[in-house]
Amino acid sequence: MRSYSTMILRLAIFIAGAIVLAICSGAAWLAIKTDPTSEYYILSYVLLIGTCTAAIPCFVALYQSYKLLGYIDTDRAFSELSVKALKIIKRSALIEFFICTLGGLPFFYILAEKDDAPGLVFIGLAIAGVAFVIFVFASVLNRLLQDAIVMKSENDLTI
Repeated sequence: MRSYSTMILRLAIFIAGAIVLAICSGAAWLAIKTDPTSEYYILSYVLLIGTCTAAIPCFVALYQSYKLLGYIDTDRAFSELSVKALKIIKRSALIEFFICTLGGLPFFYILAEKDDAPGLVFIGLAIAGVAFVIFVFASVLNRLLQDAIVMKSENDLTI
């Protein structure tokens, strides 16, 4: 039963990776198809660069999540390897948050000004907010895992 649940989680990781790859491909397609005389020409390439830059920490976090599931399958969930993987996920989420905040929000603001659609700014805020929530969740899990490892080592020393 345990391997079945981790198999479903691995499938979810692959689906998330495919979605990120599709978003990057869509940004590339948009940059290629935008008319060079259009006022959105430069914005399309800014979107492409920002999307591909934001995808890097996302793929790092997905890879570390995949490794974490491997640790769970091999009964090494309460090990320093898991703590290290969670730290990398936490850092990747923080980097993603800063990329989305510093690069994405100004882009969404400029796009909202051109199209007179203020709701686009909230989309940018939602994307940055998701990265921040992942950062907080990974931090909490990291702390809980460290405490569990300490408790496990104390129990192993008990006769």
